[in-house]
Amino acid sequence: MSYNPRIRINNQIRARDLRVVTFEGENLGVLSLEEALSKAKESELDLIEISPNAKPPVAKIMDYGKFQYDEKKKAQKAKAQSQVTETKNIQIKPGTGEHDLMLKAKKISSWFKEGHRVKVELFLRGRAKYMDKKFLESRLQRILDLITEEYRIADGPKKSPKGLMVTVEREKK
Repeated sequence: MSYNPRIRINNQIRARDLRVVTFEGENLGVLSLEEALSKAKESELDLIEISPNAKPPVAKIMDYGKFQYDEKKKAQKAKAQSQVTETKNIQIKPGTGEHDLMLKAKKISSWFKEGHRVKVELFLRGRAKYMDKKFLESRLQRILDLITEEYRIADGPKKSPKGLMVTVEREKK
């Protein structure tokens, strides 16, 4: 039986008094450590310190193997429900053709379906950096108009080291 150092069981518990809860969830009240251990022994189960920072600490009378199993299942469920969102990058230039923009917009839509955010960057070189901002925003808007999924602009068009950038993410339903 592997031991988790954060969870104390039976004689490893240091507190003198504990609030004891049974396996079924029945509250036995505040008992001394000796009384709690004897109650656990009577029912042939373990005394597990659930909440060591509470005043007084909370302990539960249950099978330690079952407790470990439940904790592992909780952790697996939490991991399965957590979704990692990544920020993907797409780079276009002011002269990018319509067909290329359509392909990139299709890629953005597929990333939205996966739940990712997308940073669309209008890459500007040389003199293009000093072009009219309205014109550059219209060039950036061309690709945004081609995206098939519902989206919202998370971070509006703003200057970036490479040119003009906008961050878009899927619209929450």
